Amino acid sequence: MRPYLLMLWGAFAFAVMGAFTHAAAEHYDWQVIALARSILALMIAGLLAVREKTSMVFFRPPTLWVRSIAGSLSVMCNFYALSRLPIADALTLTNMFPVWIAVLSWPVLGRFPERDVWFGVLCGVMGVAVMQQPYLAEGNLGTLAAVTGSVTSAVALIGLHRLRHIAPNAIVVHFSAVSVLVVLTTMLIIPSEHALARQLTVSWPAPAYLLGVGISATIGQLLLTRAFAAGAPARISVIGLTQVGFAMVFDVIFWNRSLQIQSILGMLLVIGPTVWLMLRGDSRNSYNSPAPPPSLREPSKP
Repeated sequence: MRPYLLMLWGAFAFAVMGAFTHAAAEHYDWQVIALARSILALMIAGLLAVREKTSMVFFRPPTLWVRSIAGSLSVMCNFYALSRLPIADALTLTNMFPVWIAVLSWPVLGRFPERDVWFGVLCGVMGVAVMQQPYLAEGNLGTLAAVTGSVTSAVALIGLHRLRHIAPNAIVVHFSAVSVLVVLTTMLIIPSEHALARQLTVSWPAPAYLLGVGISATIGQLLLTRAFAAGAPARISVIGLTQVGFAMVFDVIFWNRSLQIQSILGMLLVIGPTVWLMLRGDSRNSYNSPAPPPSLREPSKP
C-alpha cells in the first residue's frame, strides 16, 4: 500500500499547488510563478539530497535529460493553464497523460495502440472540446496549454519509470535545475504581462502564495517520484487522478464556483477513458506475466 498512499498524498499536494497558483495569478505572471516553483523545488530537493548524501547525476543517462526537459515544458504549460482556468478544469486536462502514454507506446515501444486506446483518445478529445467551449470565445488558450502539458508529462513519466534505479532526490534536483533554465529562457522570449519590478514589490500575502506553490509542488514531486519508482505505474496514475476531486472542493470552497453540467460532462469524458485504459493495461500485464517458479509461490492455505 505504500506507493498508493504516497501518490494519494502527492495528489493532494498538487491540488494545493493548483490552489496557490490560482491565487498567485492575481498578482504575478505565470512565468514568475513557474520560476518561483522551480527555484524553491531546487533548493528544497538540494537540501534533502545533501542531508541524505545522495549521489547526484548530471550528464548521464540521456533519459534523465529527456525526462527533465519534457517535465520543464510540462511545468510551463501547466502553470499557464492553472493561471487561466479553474483548478479542477486545468488538473483534469493536465492529467490526460495516461492516454498519451498509451499512444506513445507505438513509437517508443513499437506497440501499435489497440482500438480501445483510440476510442479513449477520441473520448478525451471530445471532453476537451466540451470543456473548451466556455473559454474559446474569450480567446483563452489555457485548455490548449493544459493538453500540451499532458503530452509532455507523458514523455516525462515514461522516462521517470526508466530511471527508477536513480535516487529520487537526484532526479528532482536535475529536473528542477533544468526547469529554472527553461523558465528563464521563456521569460526572455515571451514578454511579461506586467512589469517585473512591479511584481517584485507586491505586498503580503501575495509572496506567501509563491512560497506555497514551491513547497507544495516540491512535496508532490518527491512523493510522485517515490510512488512511481516503487509501484505499478498504471495503478499509481489512477490514484493520482484524485487531485481532480481535491481541486473541485477547492474551487467550490475558495472561489465559490458552481460546477456546470458542461464542465462535469467534459471531465467525465476525459477521466473515464483514462481510468479504463490504465486499469485495463495493468490487468493485461498481470495476466500475461509468467507464473513464478514453484519455489517462489506462496504456500497453499489449508
